[in-house]
Amino acid sequence: MKTNTSILGIAGAALLATAGLAQAQTAGSWLLRGGVTHISPEVSSGTLTAPSFTNTKVDVLSDTQLSGGITYMLTNHWAVDVPLALPFKHDTVGAGAIAGVGKIGEVKALPITVFAQYRFLEADAKIRPYVGLGLTYAKFFKERGTAALTGLTGGTPANPTLLSAESKFGLTPQIGVNIALNDRWFVDLAYYKTFVKTRNTLSTGQHIDVKLNPNTLTVGVGYRF
Repeated sequence: MKTNTSILGIAGAALLATAGLAQAQTAGSWLLRGGVTHISPEVSSGTLTAPSFTNTKVDVLSDTQLSGGITYMLTNHWAVDVPLALPFKHDTVGAGAIAGVGKIGEVKALPITVFAQYRFLEADAKIRPYVGLGLTYAKFFKERGTAALTGLTGGTPANPTLLSAESKFGLTPQIGVNIALNDRWFVDLAYYKTFVKTRNTLSTGQHIDVKLNPNTLTVGVGYRF
């Protein structure tokens, strides 16, 4: 996973701003946030079924979108968290035997996750690390193949090759930290990894199984109610 330096810079500024500040994330509190999320798939590709070139594989590129989330404190330490984001658009490119062909498709993804979180330290601590475990439903839609995919699979401009991606469930462990800016406002930073795979099916009848296992880095500014 490539580190997003702008996100790290925001994190450093937030840490410097916390001196002498505190907030109370007590049972019954609602925490709302908005920010950005970067998703970087860590792809392990199978091979495209016959007929195809030997070792025909794919890779999936990263995307960044506006995001947010809602957290509800069940107790002073336990919380339920639901991240929110605009749909991510991921380009699919050739790998293995077709590594030089470039973009062969694209898909929109909307990861829908519910986390159970445990927040360390006291409710009024200025910096509260947390861990979480979530269930994610990776919804894929608006799949589109390119002319390169059509050419590789024997299609024609009049009869292009179409593709579809199966939506799947996966587990998502999470680590993060909540940093108080004052008694209401905070910065939230989190990293999580979703263990999920999908099957891409072509209109030619071929398919390819892909482990996506994306790394997610998110930063948000929020308000406690």
